[in-house]
Amino acid sequence: MPPYRAATRHRQSRKSLASTAGALVILAVMLFPVYWMVNSSLQPGATSFTTSWLPVHLGLSGYRQALSTQGGHLVTSIVIALAATAIAIVVAAPAAYALAKFPGRSTRPVLMSTLITQMIPGIVIANSLYQTYNSLHLLNSIPGLVLADASLGIPFSILLMRSFMASIPGEIIEAARVDGANPLRIFLSVVVPVSRNGIITAALFSFLFAWSDFVFALTLTSANTVTPVTLGIYQFLGSDVKQWTPVMATAVLASIPAAALLVLAQRYIASGITGGAVK
Repeated sequence: MPPYRAATRHRQSRKSLASTAGALVILAVMLFPVYWMVNSSLQPGATSFTTSWLPVHLGLSGYRQALSTQGGHLVTSIVIALAATAIAIVVAAPAAYALAKFPGRSTRPVLMSTLITQMIPGIVIANSLYQTYNSLHLLNSIPGLVLADASLGIPFSILLMRSFMASIPGEIIEAARVDGANPLRIFLSVVVPVSRNGIITAALFSFLFAWSDFVFALTLTSANTVTPVTLGIYQFLGSDVKQWTPVMATAVLASIPAAALLVLAQRYIASGITGGAVK
């Protein structure tokens, strides 16, 4: 092998090692809060100052306390997030299909309006909804939070699924139409199965939006009748927290559903996000 090629490979190898080392450092920094959360949740009596770096004395007392005090809040969050996700997909999928395959003069203004809604701060929407919810008696109710959280997922789902459905070949839809399928049958039997990756991706993000919501939960609930886990953790913290073990255990439990869904749906997410970019 010529000397210059050996030197080139040596430099490339050093660059590769440096890039790998840098990536590992960045990954360690990003994952450290997760490690510290799990570490603190497993150490009975852990505080913000006395928690050891390694979980030497393990215990599940924090998780038992978290389940006893926050278990109902976790169930409430799951119900709200699943219902909000279902509403978001049921509304967004037909809207995305109509915008993708039946364009008209109003398509661009609708898309622009949908995009603008993503830029409005959540606290502004929450404050606007408060008076309306008060008139409709939807404050401190699960249906009220479901509708509010669904409003977070619908615009994003429309934009995401429209890009994906726009890449569906028109020949497939035309063939179904020639075979006698009506528009509803075409949508349910052709468009929905072909758009599976995009729909799953939109559903996952809608679930995460609703699961992690705090602004709507804080603004639209003034009693303890309906308390999602995000608001439960906030109330659990209180004004003076000396025992962080149950708080961190609650945070770990609240992270499990989102982490599990991300792991199970990661291949659909990759296809759903990039599928609409290539026709």
